[in-house]
Amino acid sequence: MFKNKLVWFAPILALVVIFVFSLTLFPSVQAKPKNLPIAIVNEDQGVDIPNQPHVNLGESIIEMIQNSVEAGKDEEPAVKWVIVKSNEDVQKGLDEQKYYAALVFPKDFSAKQASLQTAEPTLPEVHIYINQGMNMAASTIAGQVVNGVVDNINNNVRTQLFAGFSSHGGTLTVEQASNLVTPISKTITNVNETGDHSANGNAPISLFQPLWMAIMVSAAIVYLAISKIAITTRKEKLSVMIGQIIIGAMVAFVVGFGLTWIVDGMVGIEIPSYMDTSLFLTITSFSFFLLITAVISWLGIRGIAIFALMLFFGGPLLALAPEMMSSFYQNWIYPWLPMRFMVEGLRELFFFDKGFSWNNAVSALVWIGAVSLIAIFASVLKTKAVRLEQVVQD
Repeated sequence: MFKNKLVWFAPILALVVIFVFSLTLFPSVQAKPKNLPIAIVNEDQGVDIPNQPHVNLGESIIEMIQNSVEAGKDEEPAVKWVIVKSNEDVQKGLDEQKYYAALVFPKDFSAKQASLQTAEPTLPEVHIYINQGMNMAASTIAGQVVNGVVDNINNNVRTQLFAGFSSHGGTLTVEQASNLVTPISKTITNVNETGDHSANGNAPISLFQPLWMAIMVSAAIVYLAISKIAITTRKEKLSVMIGQIIIGAMVAFVVGFGLTWIVDGMVGIEIPSYMDTSLFLTITSFSFFLLITAVISWLGIRGIAIFALMLFFGGPLLALAPEMMSSFYQNWIYPWLPMRFMVEGLRELFFFDKGFSWNNAVSALVWIGAVSLIAIFASVLKTKAVRLEQVVQD
């Protein structure tokens, strides 16, 4: 046994396997947010106080946040604050998946804050928006950051109010005292909600694995079946490939509509529109079938290993926002994963009320399918070239 050279490759192969599958763990283990975009809107009109310059508390807070960012510019920040002009603009940005959260100072913010020192105080309020549908993990972190900022503002305002009352030697009314506990209230609104259950928020990722496995197995079976057909001419090869593509379209239809029916009726994941989701998953399935078929048409059945590895790499990455990945995965791995377009498209369908339309995800999937289709038909020429080479050698 020890004379067989293959035996000595076992430790090396084991090391390679450990290395490859360890790479699939790194994204989730080292997940740290970097430059999560959070919008900040100042609609505060300020207030004029006798014998004092015009006060705009919202403007002062934004300046303080910017100064803190500048102070730590040597390190890549966890959050990137984006100043937006109006509440309407920020709502549009949330719907377009530009921001994971938003902090809005309303028009009367400074006026209400100034009233806390009067006999008739009115509690100032900020609005916090959490963009749940964009990514559960990232939006949760963004929400924690914004809430932390508001808590710090509360502490500073409380200290200033105590100092002001102390310097004037005044007594506090019951209402003033109660307002000092939390001098700035916050209204938190979840936009593009994922629902009450965490399964709904992870639905786009959950649907990826069964769909990818079904298409990968189907493409391999169809390839093995046609590889046993005796083909003598290029025309016959082309005819067989057309049949292979037709079968792939049938498989895609079954997977697209069948998977939607299963997760909606049996698993319990909330599907906003059965028809829209089914059509999108059908296009996704067909695109993936063509992609896998194109690769194994050139590399043979061993090419299926590439897509098995993509399954292991894709799962952990798809659950993360790009801003939570290391630069290596964010720049070199994630952009090349075809399944990310499936997840992005499902997010729009499930959480952003987009409906089935020609969007970026559908466009990318169609292009993947089109290029794969060209590669499949090009493999006919490869087969002919191989045969000519064999004839010359004979």
